[in-house]
Amino acid sequence: MRDSLPPIVFLRHGETDWNVNVRLQGQRDIPLNAKGRLQARRNGEVAIAAIPDVASLDFVASPLVRARETMEIARRAMGLDPALYRLDDRLQELTFGDWEGLTIAELHDLHPELARERLRDKWAFVPPKGESYEGLSRRVAGWLESVAVPTFVVSHGGVGRVLRHMLLAVDPLEAVSADFSQDQLLVFRDGGAEWI
Repeated sequence: MRDSLPPIVFLRHGETDWNVNVRLQGQRDIPLNAKGRLQARRNGEVAIAAIPDVASLDFVASPLVRARETMEIARRAMGLDPALYRLDDRLQELTFGDWEGLTIAELHDLHPELARERLRDKWAFVPPKGESYEGLSRRVAGWLESVAVPTFVVSHGGVGRVLRHMLLAVDPLEAVSADFSQDQLLVFRDGGAEWI
């Protein structure tokens, strides 16, 4: 990875009903719920008020509907054309493979041994037909190499956790186990990060 990067404003997509139910979304295309749409609008209002020249940033999002919807609502709240942003497949959430659609409780009931194995090392664990956070980090590293200008990105909790590991040297197991807000922006710049 490069020694220095332009500033990156990271926004996790707003809440979905599957988030509320603690259901593994992965790469399933789940829309925002009413609270998620409010979060997206609020985050757009915060961005336009708190980030100088935010309108001049490069805007890029995961192609999953919850990220696109968040981006479009946030851009509208900033007074920007909601459609003027790019998509990048590398910003998709990690896939949970066969586990997508299960709640965490169902996962522990149906696959107790694998669920325990995942808890022991969430960074390296690969769900059946899925992807590990370690694998996701390689995909995100490719995206980071392409960042040439200050960027506003809407993506997913897994991507945000991996970025915290990669850009802030947070221990990988700590990074993937930490909560990641849907109601704040995380601004990476100058080797550090700030929630706004």
